[in-house]
Amino acid sequence: MILAMCSHYFDKGGLTKVMDDDTRMQFGGIIEDMRMDSLMPLPTGMTLLGLIGLKDPCRPGVRRAVEECKDAEDNIFTARAIAMECGIFKPDKDLNNAVVKGVTFRNYSDEERMEKIEMIRVMARSSPFDKLLMFQSMKQKGHVVAVTSDGTNDAPALKEAEIGLSMGIQGTEVAKESSNIVILHDNFTSVVTVLRWGRCVYNNIQKFIQFQLTVNVAALSINFVAAVSAGDVPLTAVQLLWVNLIMDTLGALALATERPTNDLLKKPPVGRTKPLISNVMWRNLLAQAFYQVAVLLILQFKGMDIFKVDEKVKNTLIFNTFVLYQVFNEFNK
Repeated sequence: MILAMCSHYFDKGGLTKVMDDDTRMQFGGIIEDMRMDSLMPLPTGMTLLGLIGLKDPCRPGVRRAVEECKDAEDNIFTARAIAMECGIFKPDKDLNNAVVKGVTFRNYSDEERMEKIEMIRVMARSSPFDKLLMFQSMKQKGHVVAVTSDGTNDAPALKEAEIGLSMGIQGTEVAKESSNIVILHDNFTSVVTVLRWGRCVYNNIQKFIQFQLTVNVAALSINFVAAVSAGDVPLTAVQLLWVNLIMDTLGALALATERPTNDLLKKPPVGRTKPLISNVMWRNLLAQAFYQVAVLLILQFKGMDIFKVDEKVKNTLIFNTFVLYQVFNEFNK
């Protein structure tokens, strides 16, 4: 726009020359090349003195953070170049529908918006309303939406998202109050840390549930079968209480305090509708419980003959075997 208003320019020798259409087109090509390199050209004055490119650089570690999250701006050319620099998408991919302008997205019909929302990676020249419209469309598609922002205008989008992240240093108080998580040092790599720890907590909860259910299923099964068949239970109430209070407490602490690893980011995300106890957990739980019950029942009915011991020693042998099984089962998680 400013280039179209210029009537003269300075050449390399400092002489003022009239800007004709060919020269204006030449400068326009230079400007587009600068935008492709994520530089924002700023002509200084109505008589063109030169072109200054201001770059909005990515913070250190942003590219790697984006890659880890994938593997939990202004002009559309600038937005595409910055997205490539951050690693949001690759140059060899089809970019026809990956980058759109906010006004274009805003003018889509509801059907077009829902059809293209999952292909869009970058939206340039977007207003707060455009962002809010995008997040609402993604939520209608069933996605879990996370939003990062530091401005007051994005407060509605931060509230609309399931996870709102604001900046602790440059972020406004309105943005901080509207968000769920505040990134204290304004570094995008913290998003990866949040993702890693979130998956770690979820994984530890699953481990604890599997461990606890295995103990309870095995204990209930052995006592039920023994009580129905022989009228006596091998595991007394005091023994079961000891196992739950002492051993399970220490085991739960060990499983719940396991630190996150980068391998957690390589796993596919878990949908909000998926059950907490997965099919793999049921398989491991039932297989381990069946194995424990089978061995304990053998000790219950044949233990005195196999080991040539009396009733009290047999019950002690069953209890010790049951406890050791839980110890080994904990390391198996």
